[in-house]
Amino acid sequence: MKVFKFGGASVNSADAVRNMAQIVKNHLEEEPLVVVVSAMGKTTNLLEKLVPGSSEFGVRSSEMRLLLEDYHRGIAAALMPDSKEVQQKIDTLLANLDRLCATLPADVEHYNYNYDQVVSHGELLSTTIIADYLNSQGVDTLWQDAREYIITDNHYREGRVDWTTTQERIKNLELRIKYSCRVVLTQGFIGGTADGHTTTLGREGSDYTAAILAHCLGAESVTIWKDVPGFLNADPKFFADTVKINQIPYNEAIELAYYGASVIHPKTVKPIQNKNIPLYIRSFITPDSEGSSIGNYRTICPETPLYIFKNNQILLSILPRDYSFIAEDNLQVIFGILNELGIRVNLMQNSALSFSICVDNNPQRIGVLIERLKHMFRVRYNENLQLITIRYYTQQVIDSIVAGRPILLEQRSRSTEQLIVPCQ
Repeated sequence: MKVFKFGGASVNSADAVRNMAQIVKNHLEEEPLVVVVSAMGKTTNLLEKLVPGSSEFGVRSSEMRLLLEDYHRGIAAALMPDSKEVQQKIDTLLANLDRLCATLPADVEHYNYNYDQVVSHGELLSTTIIADYLNSQGVDTLWQDAREYIITDNHYREGRVDWTTTQERIKNLELRIKYSCRVVLTQGFIGGTADGHTTTLGREGSDYTAAILAHCLGAESVTIWKDVPGFLNADPKFFADTVKINQIPYNEAIELAYYGASVIHPKTVKPIQNKNIPLYIRSFITPDSEGSSIGNYRTICPETPLYIFKNNQILLSILPRDYSFIAEDNLQVIFGILNELGIRVNLMQNSALSFSICVDNNPQRIGVLIERLKHMFRVRYNENLQLITIRYYTQQVIDSIVAGRPILLEQRSRSTEQLIVPCQ
């Protein structure tokens, strides 16, 4: 059994869905193909504006809601012009979305819970349309609700997987579907609690969904279909000349994902590495090309510097009010607050009198973080920053990337250089 994952860009229009369906048809074998699909295009960004408690809730909500409906109905109609059934399914999902937006408490306290209940409709809409389309094309497809199989705790927006229960649920699914259909289609990014509430696995978490399913099913491989030819040494949005990495060891992929490589979700590699399942990154634009593979290799091939850029960063310097040392008790308090607010540290550095952290500048969380820290510490911060990570650096490479900008913080190991600089 193989697992395929298609992201939003690969299903962002009727033509894109037709292309995705052709890729699926070309890879059908005796065992069912498990297909994980994200929300279509930029649907998640749109739904985020409809979440009660968000800063944009109520601002042009009716317009955003209409855009959402028109977009999905238009794709469904272009794919299946005579199907009333798929339009009725869209009706049901949109009615549930409207009910949630009207009844969920619009406050910060409930925001994370609200987010998961609302934003999950992107994946539910996309998979509903695509499953019906595949069936209309003669591909026997079983739509499955990921919330019934990927079980998490109630840590909303970053659900932690209950592996024991998830394994049991997915094994039951495997027994039920084997030889009964050709494609099992489910949602990426979303899961559910044991008592039936929707959760999400973290932004861009559909890759992680594919890895969870592959791990629990003992899959032969995972393939992530992207709009790039494979794992590139840099984001083509920043670099005109990129190099495709053909082979990446598991440990290298984990490092790169941790540093922010956008090609795979940071949690994707561990579940497949534990069972030695290879992960392929291939282009849905040129599906016959070879792409890149992540597996049990010794080194990357070819060896070349790797660049990762994270924009919209904020650097916080945290200092004791009485000029005492930053000690273990201070760090325990700081990390406790970070954990409680669900804030991931991208880079940290401490001296005798200060502790600096670089994090994503998420307005929903950073304001609360600073206020919480101010009760015990002095807090200084710089915004509009870029975190640059270079694997296999040289000084010449560093100088060309920094381009004369002031370096606010720097860390260097034998293989990795990290710099925080103002955004260009």
